[in-house]
Amino acid sequence: MRLVAVVLLLACNKPAAPAPVRVAAAADLSRAFEELGAKLGTPVTFSFGSSGLLSKQLSEGAPFDVFAAASASFVEAAVKAGACDAATVQPYARGRLAVWSKLGPVPLDELGDGKYQRIAIANPEVAPYGKAAKEALVAAGLWERVEQRLVFGENVRQTLQLAQTGNVEAAIVADALVFDAKEAVLVDPSKHQPLVQVLAVCTKGANRAGGEAFVKLVRSAEGLAVLKKYGFEPP
Repeated sequence: MRLVAVVLLLACNKPAAPAPVRVAAAADLSRAFEELGAKLGTPVTFSFGSSGLLSKQLSEGAPFDVFAAASASFVEAAVKAGACDAATVQPYARGRLAVWSKLGPVPLDELGDGKYQRIAIANPEVAPYGKAAKEALVAAGLWERVEQRLVFGENVRQTLQLAQTGNVEAAIVADALVFDAKEAVLVDPSKHQPLVQVLAVCTKGANRAGGEAFVKLVRSAEGLAVLKKYGFEPP
């Protein structure tokens, strides 16, 4: 009995494992951040989605440790709601748009062709890449021609899936999701506002130190090299 008591006492005194780092991240980051998460040395769980919806979740109390958005405005909204620390806000990358289609490489200007009966973009109201896609279509003089053919994904990853499954003929998505695909065609960045991506440490998560460590990794030379590998440009 005495031995059992000692074992139980040691078990009770064993320090609890740190909570995993919870990262809310824009959907375009899924491939790059999954690679970076494996490098941290601490368990990381990701919630990928549209920046707008993630910002809303944070403002409503979601306990994330890091928020990495595809634009500054949604991080600013989270800071204003008290969900992110203003002192930690910083840019970490610039994104690019690309057109992807199972039919083969498609330049943006060709999306007006009637054979592209359905074209997917992310919802411009909540997804920065969707907003940029709309700006690019307007700048190319295509918006009025394709507006009735548009299908809106909740985020860029879902938007790409619509094209991959054949539910649409083409999609305008983040280059980071298709940079290594022969079907991907980059969109001229002058046709939309710069996709400057911003992150911050959150205030309601359970692992602030882990969140700070992940942000430090993303902003390090190693982190920036990984982001560059997936098609992101320096902030």
